[in-house]
Amino acid sequence: MKIIQWFPGHMTKAVRMMQDGVKLVDAVIYVIDARAVAASDNPKFNDLIAGKRVLYVFNKADLVEKKDLEPWFKRFTAEHKIYAAANSAGGDVANVVGGLRAAVADIVERYAAKGVNKSIRAMVVGVPNSGKSTMINSLCRSKKTMTGDRPGVTRGGQWVRVDKYIDILDTPGTLWASFENQEYARDLAYIGSIKDDILDKTELVAEFIKKIAAEYPDCLKTRYGVDADVEQDTLLERIIRARGFLLRGGEPDIERGSAAILDDFRKGRLGKIMLEKAPK
Repeated sequence: MKIIQWFPGHMTKAVRMMQDGVKLVDAVIYVIDARAVAASDNPKFNDLIAGKRVLYVFNKADLVEKKDLEPWFKRFTAEHKIYAAANSAGGDVANVVGGLRAAVADIVERYAAKGVNKSIRAMVVGVPNSGKSTMINSLCRSKKTMTGDRPGVTRGGQWVRVDKYIDILDTPGTLWASFENQEYARDLAYIGSIKDDILDKTELVAEFIKKIAAEYPDCLKTRYGVDADVEQDTLLERIIRARGFLLRGGEPDIERGSAAILDDFRKGRLGKIMLEKAPK
């Protein structure tokens, strides 16, 4: 399969902006797509936020099984990381606010001892299309930021007020400058963090189907009525035929069909799927 790399110029600018922004905040809200936890862990962010209080938000948690998330929760707990979960519609925001307050509790207490009500400033980081803006809009209970289902919607940082004592700096979604791990690159492509226009969707979806057939065969059977144990070389074509994407003459429309399968996954129509299970 073709090597996946995508780090456009606006991401370089975004990193510089975050380097400036992190100096102004008390904490960082690190948004992770629950379907691809390891791939969402951007080394660029880890270098950037070193020394800051961090709240990790497992976003889109409603798109995966709770039993698959719990091992990740245990892992983060063992690593003394504060985390919260939020759903794809921006729900469970109380968890996020509570987690943020827990991350900076000692700072707030020090100010309170001096008779000062400390205002918390936090910067939000995450890979493209991780749902940062939807989460922030829910926190603010209004559309203060632009949202979209494509990477790169948020291009410039902006401050938004959550309440009297919490201000948040939104930042553009940013990827790794170089993908040494192509499995992570593919997982990011599956969830929509990489611009579709640079991808060979047919190749990508063929790899995706192999992965789902091995780990979630019932999802393919339920959605498409296709058994996952058929020949791998014909599985994608069978699914596309089942979806009804055909060209004149009855040949499968591989391009349209591949795009539809990817959209089914991203919209949760295939069921609750986690691409990366927690290491044991």
